[in-house]
Amino acid sequence: MQKIPTLFVRDPEDRRYVLDLVSPGCEWVAAGEGVATRKYDGTCVMFDGAAWWARREVKPGNTPPPGFRAVSTDDVTGRTVGWEPVGQSSFAKFHGEALANIGQLVDPSKPFHAGTYELIGPKINGNPEGRPGHWLVAHAEADVISLPGRTFEELRTTVLKLAEVDHGEGLVFHHPDGRMAKIKARDFPRGAGSGARAR
Repeated sequence: MQKIPTLFVRDPEDRRYVLDLVSPGCEWVAAGEGVATRKYDGTCVMFDGAAWWARREVKPGNTPPPGFRAVSTDDVTGRTVGWEPVGQSSFAKFHGEALANIGQLVDPSKPFHAGTYELIGPKINGNPEGRPGHWLVAHAEADVISLPGRTFEELRTTVLKLAEVDHGEGLVFHHPDGRMAKIKARDFPRGAGSGARAR
């Protein structure tokens, strides 16, 4: 699980927001390559075919939790991203509820496929997805979003509308060769001063 790069460069004066400048390595998105899927607002978990894992970030100087599997370290923040056994994570109870809820609808003879999932529901991030119960959404089966265009302003409009209408967190772009990029609604300032200035 590599950290997915943000499509647009962050504003050095206010890193909460992005500028109208494509991040190096993400030019393929602006060129129209790959597909866009809905980014769900929850927490990432992974099934490796045998066990479940929860995404975990470890700040510099902090001791990783038992069984932690480091994947990558951010050069800017120094935070290490990786996986911890879901059973010891703060999401263990809600993950268990999601498995029980899925089990009511899914043929138990067909196990989960290995891959990453978004855990969403009432106790996850304030439940922006509006789920009545906890649920697992396979990232490989995320809704594909049709885009009117891929300019900064076109993507800003699409992402903010998706957030307003469907509570979508943003978009994840998938290139056939495995590259990915993301953009979130909260990356764009609202109202006056759209953050669209270029650097």
